[in-house]
Amino acid sequence: MRVLVLGGTGFVGRYVVEGALARGHAVTVFHRGRSNPGLFPQAEHLIGDREADLSPLAGRIFDAVFDTTGFEVRHVRSAAATLAHPELQYVFVSSISVYAELAHLDESGPLRTTDDAENAILTLANYGALKAACEAAIDEELGRPALHVRAGLILGPHDYDERFRFWLDRVARGGEVLAPGDKTAIAQAIDVRDLAEWMLASATRKLTGPFNVTGEPLSMELLLDTVRDVVGGHGTFAWVPDEVLLAHDVKPYSEMPFWLPKNLGAAAVDIRKALAEGLTLRPFRETAHDAWEWMLSSWDADESVRSNRKIRVPAGMSTERERAILAAARAEAPPPAC
Repeated sequence: MRVLVLGGTGFVGRYVVEGALARGHAVTVFHRGRSNPGLFPQAEHLIGDREADLSPLAGRIFDAVFDTTGFEVRHVRSAAATLAHPELQYVFVSSISVYAELAHLDESGPLRTTDDAENAILTLANYGALKAACEAAIDEELGRPALHVRAGLILGPHDYDERFRFWLDRVARGGEVLAPGDKTAIAQAIDVRDLAEWMLASATRKLTGPFNVTGEPLSMELLLDTVRDVVGGHGTFAWVPDEVLLAHDVKPYSEMPFWLPKNLGAAAVDIRKALAEGLTLRPFRETAHDAWEWMLSSWDADESVRSNRKIRVPAGMSTERERAILAAARAEAPPPAC
């Protein structure tokens, strides 16, 4: 196939490019030349900014496009309009954040909306709504459904997000570690390599429509125990109830990555549709191990990727804040029964 990757030198895109080259596809990478510009010399590189000028893509015909950097509707619509042709397989990296109801996380669930999505600027608050609007814009420009990959939290080597790094680093430091909420609460994430492999295989098979693509559910307790095993930490986990965390205005999924309080009514993300279409998932332990090994050896080398990302999600909390919340939790705990 003639493959175009919008992005391709950061995180998800680099694994799509790597996998496409390994499959023998002719790969073109369209990027700004700011993040890891020396990657993949065997691919064709077109330097440009999708938010300013798509002229390097004008008149080019591709069999498949992997859009890994689409966040704002007008830029996504422009790319789809520029590249559209009757046989194009358009693969858009969307998000499970498109869903309006955390209790209804299957592909039929209602989606978020925002005012004037066509012209809205990306923020943390409208991220999910804009991803949903981008999906609709692509389908409109193609005149048929694209493949919309509603990914969960994506982990693995070259992850420029700070959230999983926070847990790896914090648990490795040991001591008494604040563990958020209910230890049986559900956590889900997907390895970037499994995500990229499924997208490439699905493009070849010309799948279309929305698919939830994240990992199997695991408990928060298992997640943190696995992280401790992987990093060789010797700390203990102090499980602090949702009520204490909320009273101290702890931000779900950012200050405490993976944590969502029970009052939000979150359900497990339903991934049966993707599993039926060939999604395979490596053990979470392997993902955590590889992410940790990469973080120890190469985190600093990817600073250019982090500094050029479109949006940053705050992650983790200071040692002082963690200690204060742990002290408050101990003070509010009921006395032991006699």
